[in-house]
Amino acid sequence: MSDHLQSQFERAYLDLTRLGQRPDNDTLLRIYALYKQGSEGDVQGDKPGFFDFVGTAKYEAWAALKGVPREEAMRDYIELVRSLGG
Repeated sequence: MSDHLQSQFERAYLDLTRLGQRPDNDTLLRIYALYKQGSEGDVQGDKPGFFDFVGTAKYEAWAALKGVPREEAMRDYIELVRSLGG
């Protein structure tokens, strides 16, 4: 992975804090999943319990990206943040 891609990824993470308005929940889940896939790779750990609705949604969003290369997830994350004005 290139240092340039890594620095853009980190920059996009910081840019999220400067968004003018909060993205909708589906977009937030996509942001979360792309960040986790880009920073850690495929989903890890056990799926949260049934009554942990937020945790389950996050886990499932990340799990949906299983097999996506980290570099691709990082590029998609950067592109998504930029499209939101970050």
